Amino acid sequence: MQLQEITYETAQPIDSYGPGFFRISGQVIWGNALITPWDAGPWGGFVALDPILALAERVDVLFLGMGAEIAHAPSAFRAQVEGAGIGLEVMNSSAACRTYNVLLSEGRRIAVALIAVAE
Repeated sequence: MQLQEITYETAQPIDSYGPGFFRISGQVIWGNALITPWDAGPWGGFVALDPILALAERVDVLFLGMGAEIAHAPSAFRAQVEGAGIGLEVMNSSAACRTYNVLLSEGRRIAVALIAVAE
């Protein structure tokens, strides 16, 4: 088996996550987070649509991590995100972190909005 090291160039991978936090490129974000290849910061949850809708020209897909368990995205949230032309993939936050990193290493136009896993 041949192993290849993943490189992200200037993009920001998710280094780790745990109860109540996400570590992105060495920076710890407590609580919910919105992460793109060029930026990472706190996210206000489903009512904070403006930062996500602003991604419409730069990303094709938003991964939505729903915390420890997978759940449906609120229908109004889904409608607005998809109405802006952004695909929405819903999964638990752990899977969203892993999926984001894999596709980030491939240079895909993606972002991830994460609900923190409770402590």
